[in-house]
Amino acid sequence: MRRSQQALVTLVVASTVAFTACGGSSGIATQPGPTSATATATSTARPASPGTGTGTGTGVVPPTATTTGPGGATATATATATIRPTPARPTTSTRPSTPVPPTAPTAPTTGVPTRLVGRDWERIPTDRRMVALTFDAGASADGVDSILSTLSREGVPATFFLTGRFAQTFPAAARAIAARGQVIGSHSATHPYFTRLTDADLRAELLGAQATIQSVTGVDPRPWFRFPYGDRDARTIGAVNALGYVPIRWTVDTLGWKGTSGGQSMQSVTDRVLAAASSGEIVLMHVGANPQDRSTLDADALGGIIRELRARGYTFTTVKAM
Repeated sequence: MRRSQQALVTLVVASTVAFTACGGSSGIATQPGPTSATATATSTARPASPGTGTGTGTGVVPPTATTTGPGGATATATATATIRPTPARPTTSTRPSTPVPPTAPTAPTTGVPTRLVGRDWERIPTDRRMVALTFDAGASADGVDSILSTLSREGVPATFFLTGRFAQTFPAAARAIAARGQVIGSHSATHPYFTRLTDADLRAELLGAQATIQSVTGVDPRPWFRFPYGDRDARTIGAVNALGYVPIRWTVDTLGWKGTSGGQSMQSVTDRVLAAASSGEIVLMHVGANPQDRSTLDADALGGIIRELRARGYTFTTVKAM
């Protein structure tokens, strides 16, 4: 009898240890008596709280041990484990995304073709025997009617660079140039030395001239521009380009603006043009009279210059050929 009870106690302890290892709690109840001895260890699993994931719960089957003693006495140890849900897997990928390269900034648009940027053009880029006649208009409107009549009679196009002040002071002359279909460009608002201007003043000169010329003639002078006095440097050329203009210089200056008081004549004006005659030549002449002697040498020599150049096989174009 004593040995059977010792065996029973050993079995109960072993079962309880196994059950506790599975996460359960234990309780032992004994009822001593001559004909029966029962020891039961029971743990009832509580339902686990619902998880937030979608995994399936897993658990361990509880161990059960039973022994029979003298007189039919039994000892049973039962352990029931709690089923815990498997943690849910993330619904979104944790894999790092592929970085998107930044978009390259777009260069600002000025309207000036790249091939024409950064230069003050002294010649039309061509191998053809053609000449571009150009006139600066700033000081006065003397000679403009004669010039326009000669160009119309000879069927020759030309380019006129007007200051804003000229267009404002001589609106009839400015409109006559536009009405004849001649090309109009800007020569600044007030004819200053551009390399002496701040960036802000330079901008004001160009925008002011543009507004005045367009208001008077109905023609936007862009993209053609001529620096007053031919005064420019890399900074001013860049600033002019940024505002949508192509600077046009000249191949030859007739020097007609010096007048007879400056030692010039119709013949000297003509000779200078013919001596420089070449493909793409840009000729600089002026509208207006010399303030000392009131001569208008460029207007007076124009017809002869056109005929001499034609005799040498030249045709005529404008800065639009750029």
